[in-house]
Amino acid sequence: MEFRTVYPKTISLLGGKRTKISVDKNGVEQLSIVVKKSVEELLKIFSNEGFTHVKFEHKQPFQIGHGLSLKLKKPWEMHIRLLDMKKGLVAIQAEVEVSRDYLQHLFCQRTPVFYEIEMLLKKHQVEYKIWNEKIKKYVHAVFDNYKIQLKTPNFPVFAWKPMVFVIGTIGSLYLLKYILTV
Repeated sequence: MEFRTVYPKTISLLGGKRTKISVDKNGVEQLSIVVKKSVEELLKIFSNEGFTHVKFEHKQPFQIGHGLSLKLKKPWEMHIRLLDMKKGLVAIQAEVEVSRDYLQHLFCQRTPVFYEIEMLLKKHQVEYKIWNEKIKKYVHAVFDNYKIQLKTPNFPVFAWKPMVFVIGTIGSLYLLKYILTV
């Protein structure tokens, strides 16, 4: 099953200058949603929405604690990171990727998401601003959007936890056989 979303394409900055969000081989440039809430309040909001803490992840500079994830339709999950912006501000960055439950998580495509987090913050009446880290300015308005489609991996997704159990069991049996023959 594929995942579809839209992401800001043409934006204006405070001061009226228009610019485009860049796209390269790695995907779309990441925008951050900046809020003036405590990390504890944000964690409570995300927890109430079904997000859980991520145990293993690649931490970003200025990341606060562990990330959060929310299972979407198989095989997708949304991953959120909270970043320290100083002066009591917290930046939220989110992306959709193949779930950590599957081996393909390590090498499949991912994309930043924006409107999904924006809707969640509006639901909880949290005020926010949009920050463009690349040019170090706040976004004033969004004029149009990219249409993004993540394709499900070509070959079936493999849950890695059962694979570890099977490999561990077979390895243990061979180890036992070796020990008994020595």
